[in-house]
Amino acid sequence: MNDVSVMPSIFGADFFNLEKVIALFEKVKVDAIHFDIMDNHYVPNISFGAKVAEDILKRTNLPSFFHFMVELDENPEKTLKQFLNLRIDHWTFHVENEHVILKNYINFFKRKGKKIGLSIKPKTPIEQLSPFLEEIDLILVMSVEPGFSGQSFLKESLSRIERVKNIIDGKSIIIQVDGGINRKNYKDILRAGAKSLVIGSNFYEDKKVEEWVEEIRNFS
Repeated sequence: MNDVSVMPSIFGADFFNLEKVIALFEKVKVDAIHFDIMDNHYVPNISFGAKVAEDILKRTNLPSFFHFMVELDENPEKTLKQFLNLRIDHWTFHVENEHVILKNYINFFKRKGKKIGLSIKPKTPIEQLSPFLEEIDLILVMSVEPGFSGQSFLKESLSRIERVKNIIDGKSIIIQVDGGINRKNYKDILRAGAKSLVIGSNFYEDKKVEEWVEEIRNFS
């Protein structure tokens, strides 16, 4: 991947035209596809299940990052049964889950050789990430309340990204940001320490998205 990676969120796409969406991803040469999995319990919305994700992944070789906004129980093989055989390159769970259960999930997927990320909501103390820093590859800073595409970026997220960068303290953990990223704020987000941008509705609405993605990658 490039120094800064760009990942469109498939949840923000027009599901009536997914074939065109995948073709756009391939044309723009995005770094990966971001899949938001919601169960209508952990967040007040539902996205799609394993079948839709599988059908998309069959039609592209792009890497896949899955963000699970779901209630975790003690048995990952039961909770995520439908997803275990999919081509998922990166598994991200929420740090707000019970820590004993979260440790179990991290250990389960690390034994399978998977890359693991932790996501953190806008109001969750950054310090909750500290016990997991030796075990994860990515931190996803939510810059909106998770659950709905098209929300506005929360300005206080910039200082939160900086604080995440400080607690990482040089560890090889990618800082990813998701929520309300647009042409006006992406530079501030990168300056704060982000290395991976998940872009939702603004990716699909941009008239020159290929140019924008190139700008992001060339930003220094």
